Amino acid sequence: MTPINPNTEINPVPPSGTVYTETVETVVVRESNTGWWIAGVLGGLVLIAVLWILFAGRGPGDADARMLEAQAAATQAQAASDAAMVQGQITGAQASIEIARADAARAQAEAVRSSSDARAAEARAMTPPATVVVTTPAPSTGQAVVTPNAPQN
Repeated sequence: MTPINPNTEINPVPPSGTVYTETVETVVVRESNTGWWIAGVLGGLVLIAVLWILFAGRGPGDADARMLEAQAAATQAQAASDAAMVQGQITGAQASIEIARADAARAQAEAVRSSSDARAAEARAMTPPATVVVTTPAPSTGQAVVTPNAPQN
């Protein structure tokens, strides 16, 4: 066996006499650590910025004042939240009352309509039936009568 160079052309000769040519190419890609270096430098800068913000310009009494301000703000936010919740419950109760009133008005209208329907049915039941007159046609003589209004065929 001989070593195969991937950059060389291989020209096998098939038994039929036809010649085929194949070219083999190789692509070499080198790895790069540039992206990792950029990410590391940016991460370090962010860490330094966070530490500088945490430790810059604060005195010992300043933290206590800020803590009290934060607690006062949290208390105010909780009070506003409670007030909004109570107002929402009041609004929901008012909406429920309005819905109940509408349902009661609808039920009352249906009761009035049913009552009037019952009175109308009772009145119809009390009225005597109309007289029906049945007439019989005159006996026919068997002769056709032609009138000027009769259709002519």
